[in-house]
Amino acid sequence: MPMWLVALFLSIFTFYTDDHVIAGILPEVAEGLSVSEAVAGQLVTVFSLTIALVTPLAGLLLSHVARRAVVLSALAVFTAANLAATATDSYAVMVGLRVAAALAAAAATPLIFASTAELAPAERRGRYLSVLAIGVTGSIAFGVPLGSWIGTGLGWQATFGTMAGLGALSLVLVALFLPATEPTVPLPLRQQVRALSARPISLALTGGGVAIMGSIMLLTYLVPYLQSLLSAGDSVRGLVFAVLGVAGTVGVFAGGFATDRLGADRTIRLGLGAFTAVMLTLAALWWLRPVPTALFLPLVALWGALAYLSSPAVQTRLHQVAGELTAQALALNTSFGYLGIAIGGALGGVIVSQAGPGWLPVATAVTSLLALGLITLAFRQPPAAPVPQAADDRRGASQ
Repeated sequence: MPMWLVALFLSIFTFYTDDHVIAGILPEVAEGLSVSEAVAGQLVTVFSLTIALVTPLAGLLLSHVARRAVVLSALAVFTAANLAATATDSYAVMVGLRVAAALAAAAATPLIFASTAELAPAERRGRYLSVLAIGVTGSIAFGVPLGSWIGTGLGWQATFGTMAGLGALSLVLVALFLPATEPTVPLPLRQQVRALSARPISLALTGGGVAIMGSIMLLTYLVPYLQSLLSAGDSVRGLVFAVLGVAGTVGVFAGGFATDRLGADRTIRLGLGAFTAVMLTLAALWWLRPVPTALFLPLVALWGALAYLSSPAVQTRLHQVAGELTAQALALNTSFGYLGIAIGGALGGVIVSQAGPGWLPVATAVTSLLALGLITLAFRQPPAAPVPQAADDRRGASQ
């Protein structure tokens, strides 16, 4: 694996960890900022909503700027924002710093994926892009538990200090190893509208966003859910986050294998259907609390794997229906995912404050079924033949 890919992997891992890390230290952040856990959880909403709204706009406005310069500048802003977060006890200031970090991530993330696709040899492009996907799931598998352990041992400010350190390390590696690439011609607005408004793409994007929205409702408020559900309570939350993330990483690989062997549509139905069943099981366990950790962890592993199982299948089908607009469709898929994270964090806070954490798995199961229906409608027609992309292949092979 080339060092430039290592640098981009670490950057993606850092951005996504920063989005989710508050979930692992939610009680400490709430106490430190003198707000409730439901209000503290909205810091995840602010971060994700900023990325969801800004990413498509940043992709259009920055397409004519050198990608390496944008990524370096974004990492510098991100590092400074997280470093400043270690020195504040004001919720309002923290909200502003989360917005600044999210703006940096929104500017860099689409260009990181675009640079990887351009620099990768044509025959390895899929594998190189999957490395970035592991950075996404790895942020939950390793980043969130690391932030939780650091935060509970050294204080929540130390978690943000760690994020600043990862941002600085990413900046150094990108500066040393990422080659310069030619900026692309800005994509015309009419093509963006065309990609978004087409029925298969728009329904699939909406369904994917709804699925993520449901998952994040429980993930963001998993700590208060665990404190009420498990007999071990607070002591095992780092372990639960680790199992969840490792299983998610396995689920990405399993989803790619299942897509190749079973087909994208069957993989989507299998993944979302089984995920719904796991959520209903977690809902039933609420009435049997306190639950032993040994009984809960296998369900967490299933949750993590199934949450990501259908992701490669959805991306494959988006490629099949988007043709020459594949890159734009996948960029919008990222944006809708962050929008789902933002809305899910907000709805999760409402559910926790009004009904209690025990209702989170029920809400997640309902949204999962809704997502399955939307994606099924989107891909009712058989997949079309992929559109040849000879120019892209030649460019990738020449790198």
